[in-house]
Amino acid sequence: MLDRLNTPQRDAVKYLDGPCLVLAGAGSGKTRVITQKIAYMVRECGMQARNIAAITFTNKAAREMQERVGKLLEGGHGSGLTVCTFHALGVRIVRQEAKLAGLKPQFSILDSSDILQIIGEIAGDADKARVKAMQWAISSWKNAMVTPAEAEKLANDEVTYAAAKLYPAYEQTLRAYQAVDFDDLIGLPVTLFEQHPEAMERWQNKLRYLLIDEYQDTNRAQYKLLRQLAGVRGAFTAVGDDDQAIYAWRGADVENLRQLQVDYPKLKLIKLEQNYRSSNRILGAANTLIGNNEKLFEKKLWSEHGLGDAIAINVCRDAENEAEWVATKISAHRFETRSKFSDYAILYRGNHQARLIEQQLRNHKIPYVISGGQSFFDRAEIKDILCYLRLIANADDDLAFIRAITTPRRGIGAATIESLGRYAGQRHISLFAAAFEEGAEQHVNARQLEAVREFGNFINRLEFRAAKEPAKRLLEELLTETGYETWLLESCEGREAETKWKNVRDLVDWLGRKGEEDNKNLLELTQMVALITLLDKGEEGADAVQLATLHASKGLEFPHVFLVGVEEGLLPHQSSIDEDKIEEERRLMYVGVTRAQRALTITYCERRKSAGELRTVEASRFIAELGEGTKHSGGRNAAPVAKEDAQARLANLRAMLGNKPA
Repeated sequence: MLDRLNTPQRDAVKYLDGPCLVLAGAGSGKTRVITQKIAYMVRECGMQARNIAAITFTNKAAREMQERVGKLLEGGHGSGLTVCTFHALGVRIVRQEAKLAGLKPQFSILDSSDILQIIGEIAGDADKARVKAMQWAISSWKNAMVTPAEAEKLANDEVTYAAAKLYPAYEQTLRAYQAVDFDDLIGLPVTLFEQHPEAMERWQNKLRYLLIDEYQDTNRAQYKLLRQLAGVRGAFTAVGDDDQAIYAWRGADVENLRQLQVDYPKLKLIKLEQNYRSSNRILGAANTLIGNNEKLFEKKLWSEHGLGDAIAINVCRDAENEAEWVATKISAHRFETRSKFSDYAILYRGNHQARLIEQQLRNHKIPYVISGGQSFFDRAEIKDILCYLRLIANADDDLAFIRAITTPRRGIGAATIESLGRYAGQRHISLFAAAFEEGAEQHVNARQLEAVREFGNFINRLEFRAAKEPAKRLLEELLTETGYETWLLESCEGREAETKWKNVRDLVDWLGRKGEEDNKNLLELTQMVALITLLDKGEEGADAVQLATLHASKGLEFPHVFLVGVEEGLLPHQSSIDEDKIEEERRLMYVGVTRAQRALTITYCERRKSAGELRTVEASRFIAELGEGTKHSGGRNAAPVAKEDAQARLANLRAMLGNKPA
């Protein structure tokens, strides 16, 4: 069973005598170690799969892991195994312990736009950027397990002071809606376990061995949850890489790696240094680059893939020239080598860099997909339907109530909702509950109130059937009863209405299938979708060039990678230079370099437009830090080389096509 593993991988799989940290370099087979360890524990050590949990950061990683384990544990041996994200595990815990958490099991999970709306309303502030900054501050405090009382002491500028002031009201609003935000899915289980040791013991007995993927990306709250679940036994394997810690900006704390050794003095450390992805030239450059950072743990990547091509460094005149050069290069290389478009990736530091590249790819008729672009679930028509589902699952969700009752329009306007809202506020109940109280008749016009109650009864009927009937049937009824298609045709232009309706059909058909395949009812599907919208970044599989920020590229790999805009001020980013936070930027560059399997091309410009004006820029310090395995070309004086290059390429193409030169 373990014959295909190298020695350190085998050691990591077989070690079960205490807490274990597997330091897994880029491309070193960490997923294989996690999946093989699960199979080993079940098949060789007699553990029950239902007592094992593998925890990931994305749904995609969880799906991949589940598929791999499924192949290793056939015949029902993997039954009951937990493979999910931290946040999905949080949902399970809070749902099961809802009473202790002061919530009902079908609580709502609010997305970023809902939260922005709540904070804006509490703050009475229409400045979106300021509200977003307050939202970010509260999220950061929650990730670090900072309470509202502690936040006031930590506030150090106008925005954080304002955020600290509204933090308690924000928490009260969430509870009034019987809702949680994304950060609560970790914070609530931690608090719950601190206050109710019997609940913690229940979950420790349920999950007796933990495997944590991408451990370097954990924040303070996630580390606390891990310690609570692992208990004094410390029965876990954490798999991570300090060199790929690139999420400090969203609360990840690389110190959690150091803290493991403090909290678990008997921690077993195993290093995976053999890389199965890249050539040794690429790995040598990556090792040399990251060697400039202060290291928590020393390691050097190597592979059996041979030396490989030198890393090509190309200097371009400006960003337009850079985008055109990359598009031309991909077009020619693909034609010469008969590669697929999906063999190529273009990576960059910031989303704003994508526009010119997209333009040139379109000019060259090169198909592309963007990682981290607008999610299917962010479309207005999809959010409309999901609001109905949220309301069916949780009638106290005021945000869902307002959107659902006004989309499509039912003759219920802002004035009616405002009157109902005033009454609900006095009674400290949700809008939905307020509509059915006798007292509402003194506050809302009789005809309007009748329409609101008619809507409420419709939701109640669906809610009554949601736990018992197939999701597909209820969803079809929802579309028919609301007249959503007719409303789209009346309120949008023809083609736009068609596109929106097709998206709605795709959602309903997909949910119907999921309900049948996973044996989930509509209420269960609603919380599943809430997690997908927060964790996934769209679908894959198209034969197209991948465009992605360096942050979004983590975990991916491609035969040919173009790393563009590698300049001082962009990578490393100017804010990191100003704040002396170069190390995380260097890790970001390292992630970019180690995405490449066979060929890596790095470009930078001599001039770049900034704030509307063309400025001279310098090559990033990281290029020099790659060491000797690089080959430079391009720039103002490179015309003769470019010409020879073009002639050589032409000769190659003629040879391939069987044409002799004239």
